[in-house]
Amino acid sequence: MKEKFIKSSIILIIGGFITKVLGMSSKIIMTRSIDSESMALYMLILPTFSLLINLASFGLPTALSKLIAEDDKNNKKLLFSVLPFSMFINIFLIFLIILFAPILSNYLLKESRLYYAIISIALVIPFTSISALLRSYFFGKEKMLPHVISNIVEDLVRILLMVVGLPFFMENQEFTVCYLILCNIISELISIVVLFFFLPKGFRLRKRDIVPSKIYLKDSLDIGLPTTINRVIGSFTYFLEPIILTHALLYVGYSKNYILTEYGIISGYVMPILLLPSFFSNAISQALLPIVSKNFKNKNYKYTKKVIKQAIFLSISIGFIFTCFFLLRPQLMLKLIYNTSEGANYLKFLAPICLLQYIASPLILSLDAMGKSKDNLKITLITSILRTFLLPFFALFKIGIWALLFSLSINILVDVLLSFRRVKKAFCS
Repeated sequence: MKEKFIKSSIILIIGGFITKVLGMSSKIIMTRSIDSESMALYMLILPTFSLLINLASFGLPTALSKLIAEDDKNNKKLLFSVLPFSMFINIFLIFLIILFAPILSNYLLKESRLYYAIISIALVIPFTSISALLRSYFFGKEKMLPHVISNIVEDLVRILLMVVGLPFFMENQEFTVCYLILCNIISELISIVVLFFFLPKGFRLRKRDIVPSKIYLKDSLDIGLPTTINRVIGSFTYFLEPIILTHALLYVGYSKNYILTEYGIISGYVMPILLLPSFFSNAISQALLPIVSKNFKNKNYKYTKKVIKQAIFLSISIGFIFTCFFLLRPQLMLKLIYNTSEGANYLKFLAPICLLQYIASPLILSLDAMGKSKDNLKITLITSILRTFLLPFFALFKIGIWALLFSLSINILVDVLLSFRRVKKAFCS
């Protein structure tokens, strides 16, 4: 069992490294191909994209992985009980997005040029939902290679689409952002096709396998609903972040151009670099989910604790190496990846704080695996309210974009401390 966890972790770490390199490559191509204003518009719509993706998934991928890992159900029937419900959620969400797109772009984001980008998101979400469900099926089976291969192919397709297609849309900033979003349709579709190739040769679907089960759907929603609310709260906070920041800084006298530029630097340059080591902790966490689910259910607490401790230790050890580099040579990373030195002071400030962020993923996934998704929900609610309050509070001190950095730092600290406390408490209850 221990060997399987290590093997899964290694596969996901190697795959995570490759996809991270490819992801950064696509980011480099994007930032060097489009102008700064198009980049700022893309970063402004990204929180909305994240929110809608999380709404569309409805927490079902995590629920599916956990239930399949416990191995006490008909897994094919479980998948086909979840899939129709997921598509219903997606269709309903597409209708809402199209209906409220003018309000989102004109009044909330205060950028009419993002209307078509929001419509583009509606077209993407069904493909991301199906892809996520299929990946979670393999995760629950503790088969990590399909996920890794599909991710690599997806990123390669996205890079190809940027190189080939982006030059045709660069004259219009609205179309540039739309194209960047719509690239996800083809890349996710190719990813889905790749996943089908990993189905066993003798894989067969019988009529009883594809008939949805109300019991299976209920079990999935019991896990997925708290996870969804948790992610939606987090994504909604992220969605509100540029809106609150813009209004607060405009109120205290900062120009719209300053806000757009500095927020674009932090969201587009600084945070992607800081989260670069997260592919290690994410890979470790993904391998952790089925192991913890199975062993915690079987009351093998000693081994469960050991694996969680190993995941935390590995995540923080790798993160520490990167943090030292970010502190000592912040300009080098920015110049190397984005051909700019803008944001070096922000990178240096946030680096020690984000060291804690690297262990958040193993803690959160551990709580989900132990059936403590409601605890994750409570933590997210607390930290989201705190962050939403702190952002305009710090803005009143007229410290510019540093209001965002201070609120983000406190949010990370509180989030990790509460998550660690809940994981520890789970073994005492």
